[in-house]
Amino acid sequence: MVYSNIFKDHLTNPRNVGELSDATIVVEESNPVCGDRLRLSLVIENGRIETARFLAYGCPPTLVSGSMLTEMLIDKTLQNAAAITKADLIEAIGGLPVRKHHAAALAIEVLTSALKGINEGRPS
Repeated sequence: MVYSNIFKDHLTNPRNVGELSDATIVVEESNPVCGDRLRLSLVIENGRIETARFLAYGCPPTLVSGSMLTEMLIDKTLQNAAAITKADLIEAIGGLPVRKHHAAALAIEVLTSALKGINEGRPS
């Protein structure tokens, strides 16, 4: 499979990279099989994701998944953010080889952990 132009653009120009000093929550998850790690920082205001940042350690699809996820999250309600699926993320990226779906799964896992932490009132 050839990677899409969207994938290539996010790989060479990742969006929303970094951390947030005023984050409402910061969560990091890792894939124990391949060692990829993804950290997600969110600022929540009035039930909306105002700002999202990520740090990725691993394969290019993990970096692209983090970049695209933050793009998809900004200005979403928490309810709409919770509805984002691995398939939605893969589609937004323009597709991924099946053997790289773990990168999108990791991004959704870190999002799920962040939303769970917010609902539990857990600080970053």
